[in-house]
Amino acid sequence: MRSLLTAATLLLAAHAATAEPAGFRSVTVPAAHHGREMTGAVWYPSAGGGETVSFGENGVFHGTRALDGARMAEGRFPVILASHGLGGNIGGLGWLTAGLAEAGALVVSVNHPNSTTRDFDLQEGLKHWTRVQDLRAALDWLAARPELAAHADFSRLYAVGFSAGGWTALSLGGLRADLEGYAARCETAPPSSWQCADLARRGADLEAYSSEEWNAGRKDDRIGAVAAIDPALTYGLRTAHARELIDRVLLIGLGTAETRLPATDFSETGSGFAALVPGAETETMTPAAHFSALPPCKPEGPAILAAAGEDPLCDDPPGADRRALHKRIVARIARFLAL
Repeated sequence: MRSLLTAATLLLAAHAATAEPAGFRSVTVPAAHHGREMTGAVWYPSAGGGETVSFGENGVFHGTRALDGARMAEGRFPVILASHGLGGNIGGLGWLTAGLAEAGALVVSVNHPNSTTRDFDLQEGLKHWTRVQDLRAALDWLAARPELAAHADFSRLYAVGFSAGGWTALSLGGLRADLEGYAARCETAPPSSWQCADLARRGADLEAYSSEEWNAGRKDDRIGAVAAIDPALTYGLRTAHARELIDRVLLIGLGTAETRLPATDFSETGSGFAALVPGAETETMTPAAHFSALPPCKPEGPAILAAAGEDPLCDDPPGADRRALHKRIVARIARFLAL
């Protein structure tokens, strides 16, 4: 079995090396639940044309090569809803959305209002249910565009995400949250730069939320599979919270050879979440850290982040290679979704 999986991964990598870069179109999606619009992108297999750009490139991060406005390849493609992390953006997830489009999917990503790099309000952004509404709004928008919907196979609808976006994908798949359990677990959780300790440092007030709203089910029965990379908000859950979660789930954890945790812990969060979904496919990829899922950094990136007082988004464990890791993640998700 391992040899077959390895062969499939190598074939996918070879295809990606020779295929056209993914095409994309920048879009604006109405979001009535926010009282404003969302920016985003639609990614797709390209038939060439368009302008070659480095999507998401800035002073800190390298971008993702893609074809802006390229012609769309003929056919109908599985549809993937993609969600970035808290404080992230669609550019930071470009390697994933472009990679899955190159593998044969039609991918929709949006900048989640209140939890995006230049549109960030922690207290509002932690209203995780609005992110599910964002992706549903994007799906409705896509379905209402005949020129795009004609290429969409809505019978193969999936959700993927990283960090808080991983939670968004799992929530669409039927996972329920637990405000009291999360808050209680954060009282005793090990330090984490991207969950409990980070929320406390930034002044998040978990007591300000309604348990009824935080804990409500957000499952969308149209979703056929979910892939989550180092998902956030998984502290304090019990088996009952995963009872409605769909069967097809892939959990990808990021860690080092020294800190690699068993599937019952799943990732560096140590949340024990994977034990609640024994039917899920799980894989810990090493060497890596949580922020290794962000784009490769430029040499000056760490200094820019330090001067701005930002998290060490460029720090990786020894031996880590973000580009290689990203290719491995794309190949694993593509195989899981049978793209």
